[in-house]
Amino acid sequence: MFDTTKLEWIREPLHCTVENDRIEIVTKPHTDLWQRTYYHFRNDSAPVLQMRTSKMYFSFIVKTEFDTGHRFDQCGVVMYLNSENWLKASIEYENDTFSHLGSVVTNRGYSDWATCEIPSSVKSMWYRLSRREDDFRIECSADGISFSQIRICHMWDIGDEISFGIYACSPEDSSFKAVFTDMELTECQWQAHDGQPPDKNP
Repeated sequence: MFDTTKLEWIREPLHCTVENDRIEIVTKPHTDLWQRTYYHFRNDSAPVLQMRTSKMYFSFIVKTEFDTGHRFDQCGVVMYLNSENWLKASIEYENDTFSHLGSVVTNRGYSDWATCEIPSSVKSMWYRLSRREDDFRIECSADGISFSQIRICHMWDIGDEISFGIYACSPEDSSFKAVFTDMELTECQWQAHDGQPPDKNP
């Protein structure tokens, strides 16, 4: 069972309830995570609830349910090291027609954003975050059984110990409730690559 007593807040939300098998977060307005790229602003205000680990290989699984209805409302999985180095994956509400399912990776103070459009009627999603040393894989699933890859990335300024967990935020003047359940910390589900061998050093 995932031990929620090991979780620590980096900025608390408007309201929260943390139980053994369920976490509820009610977001504060004007909270977000983003660094510089394109928009030029630096937002480092989203509530983040994480645990620490020195495991080099693991997977973290969580189910999210959310009642979003305002532009940019979002919740999902996160690995937050500091304001300039972190990654997240979430569904971000856009309008009544579509939302953005995607991920942001921030290295050395610059964020990128990779997304695809999904129907805004989707109000639940599973995520699986896996670590293999300094590389990470993010997957999503509609049922918690079949996962699809969203992203593979490398984090540059990282030590042995990292922090990972969940987040929810409302960048504009809004607030919503996000519910996190079915949290698991398992052996790494991202298997070693078995295709093309690495290049040999000359």
